[in-house]
Amino acid sequence: MAIRKIRTDDDEILRMKCKPVREINDSMRKLVGDMFDTMYESGGVGLAAPQIGIVRRIVVIDDTQGNRLAMFNPVITAAEGEQTATEGCLSLPGYQGEVKRFKKIHVEALDENGAPLSFDAEDFFAVVCQHELDHLDGILYKDKAENYREREENE
Repeated sequence: MAIRKIRTDDDEILRMKCKPVREINDSMRKLVGDMFDTMYESGGVGLAAPQIGIVRRIVVIDDTQGNRLAMFNPVITAAEGEQTATEGCLSLPGYQGEVKRFKKIHVEALDENGAPLSFDAEDFFAVVCQHELDHLDGILYKDKAENYREREENE
């Protein structure tokens, strides 16, 4: 697999609404592998395709709590509760802010084989999912954040 360049805040591709994936094939699976490699190399827990310059509805997540998956065309179909979490982003290096998110969500998508994928996410996993799915609509967490600021070295 390959490490891809992560696009940063000044890149207009991060503000584009991504197009659905029409066919999940070997090149899409290779892209997912590259996305995981890039995410791990950068120390992230999630990565959306536009962050590496691909305007398609693809997300990879590994929240380090046992939730590792690739999603094609993901949609949040139900949500409840509220939580506030401190977030950062590989596309906004060195910054953080508090974001209000749903506490529990239900997500439907396709997996790497094109099979339906349906799951509930709560707490941190729900935050990661919502953050990454926002990227697919050109939304950055700083758009929703309170107290958006430079990250201090010890955080």
